[in-house]
Amino acid sequence: MAHVTAHDDVPELTLPTLTVKAGRPANEPDQPLNVPLTMASTYVAGGETEYGRYGNATWAAFESAIGALEGGRAISFASGMAAISTLFDLVAPGETVVAARHCYQGTLVQLASLERRGLVKVVLVDIDDTAQVLAALGEEVGLLWVESPTNPALEVADLPALCAGARAAGVTAVVDNTFATPMLQRPLELGADVVVHAATKYISGHSDALIGVVVTGDDEIFRAVDEKRRTMGALPGTLEAWLALRGLRTLHLRVERAQSNARELVRRLRTHPRVDRVRYPDFGAVVAIEVAGGGMAADLVTHSTRLWVHATSLGGVESSLERRRRWKSESQTIPEGLIRMSVGIEDVEDLWRDLALALDTVPG
Repeated sequence: MAHVTAHDDVPELTLPTLTVKAGRPANEPDQPLNVPLTMASTYVAGGETEYGRYGNATWAAFESAIGALEGGRAISFASGMAAISTLFDLVAPGETVVAARHCYQGTLVQLASLERRGLVKVVLVDIDDTAQVLAALGEEVGLLWVESPTNPALEVADLPALCAGARAAGVTAVVDNTFATPMLQRPLELGADVVVHAATKYISGHSDALIGVVVTGDDEIFRAVDEKRRTMGALPGTLEAWLALRGLRTLHLRVERAQSNARELVRRLRTHPRVDRVRYPDFGAVVAIEVAGGGMAADLVTHSTRLWVHATSLGGVESSLERRRRWKSESQTIPEGLIRMSVGIEDVEDLWRDLALALDTVPG
């Protein structure tokens, strides 16, 4: 297990320990173990905060923990899309954004909107084709947007190669690390300039908080992102930051259990007669299957489970699934019968029994 720097008094901690330790109050008599909710919009003048849009102690604790886990400085936002939109807003007018073809649909919708308004140009690439991505990094490119694994196709990028190529071309490399989490992948160590999370998902882990976060080791990018948050007001709620930090404390355990469940389900799904293809990158807890019979058959499966929840989000302790092409904005290159499954921490035998019964409803 790799060791990472936490803070001056505890210089090296493993990542699982850091999920528990980082962002805590000082270890002193009568200090609470957890940073309390700071419900304040206004502060007495003369200090560093001044106003509620500029800072909050509860946000700061959450940001400290995420920054320690990813190896950079973190800034939290009202949602993952607020964080993503802020980064796109840093792209100079007329510059090109090179992005994964199978990004999260919210990311693609935002890019398409920016392109229609003439603010940026967009080039979509197969992120697992390293040569294609590197060839797209011309002089006019300002940003490389990477998801790995991609949502929902689960393609895996060669992050060191892509980040090195971006740096050589003078292009800022951003990695959406929502699926992998810092437990399984730390993009800043692999050469990325920025990491973004929809912390609503695995970081929070309990399907009860909307929150996003940007992490970077670049001081100039940090200042620019911080200024955007101050002026645009895409602030996290205090309660949401507190909930996300509480959820973070068990991230390592949740990821370990969910990944173990996912691997066992993948093993069984690969021989199921109603499944044409299983997509799984061999890490993480998101699995995609292509059901024999296409979209109608996939809809039948998602409406036939009792334990698996039919829902659009992911990363919670509960297992969920959905057919992605039910959304009109989903990429047209995603198969109609693809079901994205977010594997939770329930007993794997219960999960398999429920899923197998639902698959058996598909006509042979």
